[in-house]
Amino acid sequence: MNLFAPKPRALTIALLLCAPFAQAQDAAPATPTTSRIPAGAIPRLQGDITIDGKLDDAGWAGALEQSIDYEISPGDNTPAQAKTRVRIGYTDDALYVSFKAMDPDPSSVRANLRDRDAMFNDDWVGVFLDTFNDNRRGYELVVNPLGVQGDLIRDETNTNNQEDASWDGLWTSAGQLTAEGYDVEIRIPFSTLRFPTGGQDQTWGVSLIRTWPRDKRFQMTSHKVPRDSNCFQCEWGKYTGIAGVKQGRNLEVVPTLTMGTTQSRPAVGTKWGGTDTSIEPGVDVSWSPSPAMTLNATLNPDFSQVETDQLQLDFNSSFALFYQEKRPFFLEGADYFTTQFDVLYTRQIADPDFGLRVTGRTGNGAYGALVARDATTLVLVPGVLRSGFEEIDQKANVAVGRYRHDFNDQLSIGAIGTFRHGDDYGNDLVGVDGRWRKGAHTATAQFLHSQSEYSADFIDRVVGNRKTDLDFSDATPTGNAWRAGYAFSNRNWNFDINHVEIDPGFRADLGYVGQVGVDRSLIGGQRTWYRDGKSIHRFFLYGDYDITHRFDGQLLERELEFQLGFQGAKQSNFGIAPLMRERFWRGRLFDEHNINLWGNFRPNGRLQLGTYMNFGRQLDLIAERTGRREMIGTWGNTAIGRGVNVEWEASRQRLHRDGGVAFDASVADLRLGWQFTPQQRLRLTLQGSQVLRDQSLYATTINETARDWAGQVVYSYKVNPRTALYAGASYGAFMDDDNLELFGSTRSVFLKLSYGWQP
Repeated sequence: MNLFAPKPRALTIALLLCAPFAQAQDAAPATPTTSRIPAGAIPRLQGDITIDGKLDDAGWAGALEQSIDYEISPGDNTPAQAKTRVRIGYTDDALYVSFKAMDPDPSSVRANLRDRDAMFNDDWVGVFLDTFNDNRRGYELVVNPLGVQGDLIRDETNTNNQEDASWDGLWTSAGQLTAEGYDVEIRIPFSTLRFPTGGQDQTWGVSLIRTWPRDKRFQMTSHKVPRDSNCFQCEWGKYTGIAGVKQGRNLEVVPTLTMGTTQSRPAVGTKWGGTDTSIEPGVDVSWSPSPAMTLNATLNPDFSQVETDQLQLDFNSSFALFYQEKRPFFLEGADYFTTQFDVLYTRQIADPDFGLRVTGRTGNGAYGALVARDATTLVLVPGVLRSGFEEIDQKANVAVGRYRHDFNDQLSIGAIGTFRHGDDYGNDLVGVDGRWRKGAHTATAQFLHSQSEYSADFIDRVVGNRKTDLDFSDATPTGNAWRAGYAFSNRNWNFDINHVEIDPGFRADLGYVGQVGVDRSLIGGQRTWYRDGKSIHRFFLYGDYDITHRFDGQLLERELEFQLGFQGAKQSNFGIAPLMRERFWRGRLFDEHNINLWGNFRPNGRLQLGTYMNFGRQLDLIAERTGRREMIGTWGNTAIGRGVNVEWEASRQRLHRDGGVAFDASVADLRLGWQFTPQQRLRLTLQGSQVLRDQSLYATTINETARDWAGQVVYSYKVNPRTALYAGASYGAFMDDDNLELFGSTRSVFLKLSYGWQP
């Protein structure tokens, strides 16, 4: 019996999971929470407004006037120490918001020219919008005193990452410093937002917010936020209005052109070769047939990275490293596909020829579907104690579908499916999940089932390359994965208990599930103390215990961890975290214990310094012996003038055992950004690492010396997130036991052009 649906059927299944999108245009608006009184009616503005940071336009005369009155952090809904007046209104095609941010000491306002989403250490004001009034998904749009934008998508249901800065909306802002503080104007086209259809008045959740970073980082809002609340979005004010607005054509076409040349060489003294020159045109199309639905298509997409990944060392770890997605097509609407298990990790779609996606909202839910044709097939091969990536040199069809139904404010049920098929390869995954929250209580659960098929050649390569510690002889593995958890959170106490089980045959080839064949239980809790008005104004004590077993009952890990953390003056955070662990590796149990120390602070508005340290007993995986580990790292950032910013991170760790130093590893990452204007930026990135090992302390042959460094310089001119020019070059060098001299091994140049056209 064939377990795998033909490729067209896989697409059908994915789209059926999201069938409610067909009703999106007729969906009713979300029902306002009856227990809340609307904070105000947003009026239609009369007269023109120019977004220039000056608040003297006649059009503001009829706006709704509000104020930001409450300090919610570190204060407990105390009167705001800095006054902020806000005006809000709308026209047929846009929402307008202005802020007059007054300051007791205007000379202390922190304002720098930065790239988009890089100004959160400055003073800033913003408007947060829950356009469906369902306390689940919201927009966060913020502006610093010089008009630099930051925008995020808020997912209140995602406990791991509620704010996603990858979304870039098209909206206009301007700001200026004044004798009283600073002023900001914002225009948000309705084509940038998603909201219920219909011409009647709507109810939106709205939070007007200001961050005032001084000795402490003060957060101030237009509404109170109880400290015992575990849903920030639930506390936003309820505003009516926004009737009869227009979204225009809601069509955007973004052609791209990427040109580049890469060269490499294998050893010192050899000629540069392996030249790879490419000229790649492409196009992205976005269309919103209704305010609640978005369709995206990409053809021959440009997925070149103009932002270097954070450097990570992979020398004493058995699991594959995780890197954040940076490609625009996959970033937009990514939160629609989020579930408790990471079953969609879009960097697994390595080299797509095309992609199609639909995302949207109904009156009582949300949906998303994605299809793509990948030129290669990248598989994260999982294991019990080891995982790694393996590539299959063949094309694959990809389909993903996700739907979530909200029964009410407390209960949501969802379904997800991921499907990928090649000539002699297949992986299908389907599952359901649920979430219930009421007051301080939250319960979550998810169940998944997978069926897979692999070729004999793929299985041989996995076994030969030691990518897994599982028996990989079964060419058609099947398996289940499930998890359930309960969390309690109030003003002073947090409590969490959860359990996870994953079968050995479970595969999430489009996701990031690197460990299978295990079951894990965790119980943890935290107590928080507040000392309003004190130098150390908040501290907490956290502890958890977790235990993990292999599918046959073998103990894999037993861990007890504590954390004691503090927040204080100079925006400081510091703490200590001891840990004790019993760990299984290659047939034996090892004892590990260490103590972590961390701290960071801002001695002034232009400098932040941080450090982290770890000391204790750690297992050397290659040698299968424990030793005394010491690790220290430092990081920071500094502003030079208004336009130059320098960020750095460096760390070094050693493992002492058997009378010597088994390994000595260092890593450094330096990034310099020079923002000439809000549109123009020059960025320089330098990264390097070194790992030294002592062969006499290992029974097997190892690489004693590994050293590399890389540099990248990029100039960018961005009219907006869609219309931009990038030009850059990179260079990389390395050495190892086979190449005893550090030599340049790769070099490249590239040019990327994109233009956002809205007919």
